[in-house]
Amino acid sequence: MGLLAQDGNAGGLAQILTLIVPIGILFYFLMIRPQQRERAQRQSMIDAIKKNDRIVTIGGIYGVVLNVRREDDEVTIKIDEANNTKLRITFGAIARVIAEESSGEK
Repeated sequence: MGLLAQDGNAGGLAQILTLIVPIGILFYFLMIRPQQRERAQRQSMIDAIKKNDRIVTIGGIYGVVLNVRREDDEVTIKIDEANNTKLRITFGAIARVIAEESSGEK
C-alpha cells in the first residue's frame, strides 16, 4: 500500500509541472525578454550620444550636448543659450535623444 501512495504523488507532481512550465515560459516572453530588449536599446542610445545631440533628461530638462566623458560617466549639456548655462549630468540621467528635424519644416 505504501507503493501506491508514492505513485499517486508522482502523478500529482507531473500535473503541477505541466502547469508551471508553460507559465514560466509565458512569464519569460511577456516580462523578461521585452525588458532585456529595452535595456539593449537604451544602451545603444547612450553609446551613440555625441557632441551637439539634443537630449532630454529624466527631470525634463532639454539641452544640447557639449562634452561627453565616457570614462567619468559624465555629459556636459548647455540648457540656455542666452546665459550660457551648463549642467554636468550622468548618462543615467538621460531619458532620450531628440531626433533632428529637417530644416525645411517649420
